[in-house]
Amino acid sequence: MTRAVAAAPFVRTVLGDIPASALGVTYAHEHLVIDGGRPVELWPDFLLADVDRLADELRAAREAGLDAAVDMMPIDCGRNPELLAELSRRTGVHLVAATGLHHERFYRPDHWSVAATADDLADRFARDVTAGIVERHDDGEVRLRTAIRAGVVKIAGSMGGPSARDMPAFEAAAAAHHATGVPIHTHCEAGSGAPEQLRVLLDAGVPAAAISLSHVDKVVDRGYHRAILQTGAFVVYDQAFRWGDATNGTLELLEWAAEDDRLGQVMLGMDAARQGYYRAFGGSPGLAYLLTEFSDAMAACGVDTAQRRTIFVKNPRRAFAFRPPETDR
Repeated sequence: MTRAVAAAPFVRTVLGDIPASALGVTYAHEHLVIDGGRPVELWPDFLLADVDRLADELRAAREAGLDAAVDMMPIDCGRNPELLAELSRRTGVHLVAATGLHHERFYRPDHWSVAATADDLADRFARDVTAGIVERHDDGEVRLRTAIRAGVVKIAGSMGGPSARDMPAFEAAAAAHHATGVPIHTHCEAGSGAPEQLRVLLDAGVPAAAISLSHVDKVVDRGYHRAILQTGAFVVYDQAFRWGDATNGTLELLEWAAEDDRLGQVMLGMDAARQGYYRAFGGSPGLAYLLTEFSDAMAACGVDTAQRRTIFVKNPRRAFAFRPPETDR
């Protein structure tokens, strides 16, 4: 009996699969398109559907060095894979779309997911990954079916970890990973609950290297981050421009990660889900911020060019890669 050689790692973008090595400078948590849905009903500033303005914003980031971005808007939250594909074609930036479920506040109380089982969700997630993204009305009826496939499962925990409402989505994400090799990304409410989320996924057999956790830089606690990083999972620091006059906690966490030799597990994103954050809509600081002002700030605090390449290029290539398991034959 010989062991088959595993397929080369690849990333699934809205325009097709690419070698993981082709990913380039990557933002690991974005919301480039929000085309209606409950988020816009609650906060009209979340509407991001003007493809011309969005393309202008993305081109400015590309001029600053951006090659790829992962759009983390999952099922029925204003996700529009066809708009993402159009943005990718117009700008030349690789874009990854998500399946999964967001936090419960981004859905109406009668949304179909409330009654969905883990098995049902796992099937829906896996089909988005392998067959093409499907969007549904709140009652579950299909309203949009595309050939564009999801490249990441995004799920959300509540304060302190997954709630009873969250657990089926976590179980489904693990099942979808085992079925397809898709990487898993989580929303940590107010930055909290990351160890509890990891425990659920690790206990379900998901490798730590297939998991990334967002918003955790909202909690500036060295012990908390050490506990996360010691598992081998990735973190996404996406609060860099939000500190105002306070000490920049994202920079502080990057310095600590460098001292602990953990930058190989850190990625960055903007999580800029509002018109008010995009220059193309008259907002600030603009999508290019991480590659301009914030990169200068990282350099000033000792995060050198090689370390920034690790954060922006090497880590996303590993974190968002599909790695089909080796099989015996």
